[in-house]
Amino acid sequence: METEIVVPDEIAVMTLPEVAFFPQALMPLHIFEPRYRQMLEHVLASHRIFAIAGLHPASDPTEERGQRIATAGIVRACNQNEDGTSNLLLQGLTRVECLDVVAEEPYRKIRIKALTSTSGEVGPESRRLRRRVERLISLKRQLGAAIPEGFSQFLRTVDDPETFVDLAAFTLCDSAQLKQQLLETLDVRERLELYGQALRTEIDTLSLYRKLQGGLDDDDIANN
Repeated sequence: METEIVVPDEIAVMTLPEVAFFPQALMPLHIFEPRYRQMLEHVLASHRIFAIAGLHPASDPTEERGQRIATAGIVRACNQNEDGTSNLLLQGLTRVECLDVVAEEPYRKIRIKALTSTSGEVGPESRRLRRRVERLISLKRQLGAAIPEGFSQFLRTVDDPETFVDLAAFTLCDSAQLKQQLLETLDVRERLELYGQALRTEIDTLSLYRKLQGGLDDDDIANN
């Protein structure tokens, strides 16, 4: 059994545009900026944990203001390249709230509070919402949406409703804004409901597109 991982109160953070990272998800990263190389060196020498925060849409380009809700992750594997860059695999651990920025140099460090989801038990309502999301994902794929091979089958093996919706959203959701909203939604049933509604809207759009496209291939749509 793996030893319980304790997330420190202060951790380094990478702020990335159009990104929302989720607990349990795996994110490959290429570390090349000098500040993040230094960050990685310090992280690997200690607890191996840092946070990924999305870039706030109102952020000034020079400020790199991160979203208030982010995810702390642990480096599961790391390979340093000959040019000093590194490739690593980060696994999400827990949602965190950024309480304060405690340092900007040589890299940003934040004080955090770990967040716990609510209503994560497997009850009738959670199961109903989960089955709805599963059906909608399957329908989305039937309509031609790009879904990784075998991912739908993998999701069906995930028992925990929170892990299920987080992995589904991280892998399949194209909207960074929606992903951030789902990341900030701590009630699991509400999260399942929100993602199901978003999937229904996507499916309606895909269905309309297919109807307008008729029998033409994608490359011939202009001839419709």
